[in-house]
Amino acid sequence: MTAAVVRAWEGVRWYLREFTGEARWDRYLEHCTAHGHEPMTRREFERRRSDALEANPVSRCC
Repeated sequence: MTAAVVRAWEGVRWYLREFTGEARWDRYLEHCTAHGHEPMTRREFERRRSDALEANPVSRCC
């Protein structure tokens, strides 16, 4: 029973991180580390991501 609860919690945690964009930040940091780049600040990262979404809107139902 405990393993099922842990697995369910991990699934919820994964979904929330993907939904909020937290996982994108982690992937960006991994990319910078792998390629030897100096990462930008979290604030700059979010600003650029926001600007890109405004410049290239994704069609949505709502």
